[in-house]
Amino acid sequence: MTDPAGSLTLLEYNSMISDLLDRDELRDVWVTAETVDVSRRNHCYLELIQKDDLGRTVARARAAIWANQFYRLDAKFTHATGRPFGSGMKVMVKLSATYHPQYGLSLVITDINPEFTLGDKLRRRQEMIERLTREGIIDMNRELEIPTVVQRIAIISSPTAAGYGDFMHQLENNSSGLRFVTRCFNAPMQGDAAPGGIINALDAIAAEEDQWDAVVIIRGGGATDDLSCFEDYDLAANIAQFPLPVIIGIGHERDITLLDYVAAMRVKTPTAAAEWIIERADFMLATVTNLGIRIRTAVADSLQLAASRLDRRAAELPLVTRGVLLACDRHLEKIAMALPAEGKASVERETTNLQSAMRMLRLSMDNIINAERDRLRSQKQLVDAYSPSSVLRRGYSFTTCGSSLVTSSKELNPGDVITTHLASGKIKSVVK
Repeated sequence: MTDPAGSLTLLEYNSMISDLLDRDELRDVWVTAETVDVSRRNHCYLELIQKDDLGRTVARARAAIWANQFYRLDAKFTHATGRPFGSGMKVMVKLSATYHPQYGLSLVITDINPEFTLGDKLRRRQEMIERLTREGIIDMNRELEIPTVVQRIAIISSPTAAGYGDFMHQLENNSSGLRFVTRCFNAPMQGDAAPGGIINALDAIAAEEDQWDAVVIIRGGGATDDLSCFEDYDLAANIAQFPLPVIIGIGHERDITLLDYVAAMRVKTPTAAAEWIIERADFMLATVTNLGIRIRTAVADSLQLAASRLDRRAAELPLVTRGVLLACDRHLEKIAMALPAEGKASVERETTNLQSAMRMLRLSMDNIINAERDRLRSQKQLVDAYSPSSVLRRGYSFTTCGSSLVTSSKELNPGDVITTHLASGKIKSVVK
């Protein structure tokens, strides 16, 4: 059957459309949109949509990135944003409209501007920071005083995560032998369920607030997209208003999330969180040890002064006694000479008084000596109670390098010989 006069075949009609679209103004045009239904096969197929302020889709178009371009563009996008090209992203792409008589209309993506997508993420974070600031809560947790020694630690993490294992290994194997009380409050640390799970863990910790010194939220590193769950306003608001100091150790050193802006302390990794806690406890232990040494020195000086004073008094006592006896003898002679009539009775009476005085003198001497001996014994007991040897017997130790007390690993160099002083014996080690 032949076509009616004046009609076109489908191929002819499609060719006309192709000619109409083959215009420079429809090629290599930068367009902003949102990605949906991204299918990553040999080629990448997706849909681009635009939504109005009410969230309604007002424009939609199918698009493709051919294989010869896709791997390069995806690597470029992932390197810049930290996550692969996928659905649910606001993107700026370079489009060219093409029409194939057999395959129809296609929007072909030839380039992607990752800075636009990255900027959108930072913009949303800044909006949440500004909201927390307006509500007056952004600094509430950061203004809490962190205890000098954080010994009772509530940990929010997945108990099977590598970051949690690193944190606990560092905490439990510290070189000073410090002991900490910990409990892991299980929560998902990535994905859509993470913010709600962490908030539930915070609620459980708040219910027993007096049992903990601080909260540590930890997660090991990963793709930047894995950390997007921490860019959550409700989670940040909960941490900002939490009654205990919150320490954040999420990701790598380069990773920053919204939680870092509201927590009392931010460290770069889970291991760094443990190191920070141990360092504070080590500092306090060194302070107490030094204080004990100072007390021992002060008491020893006091004992030496008391002993010297006792020696002087002991040396003076015979002279005083002889003087008193001589005075009594002279007084007795005077009485004997002045009152010869009283005779023997008067002499005996005075002799009795003299003997009584001598007994009182000896008693006074004994009391003085006993009082000084008791005071010396009390000071010795005080020295023993605060001496480093008493601290060592309670399970602690201290380390010296030469004649210096070691309070930080930064004071040591490879090859240094150090001595660890125990309650019984010493251990010599070489720093490697």
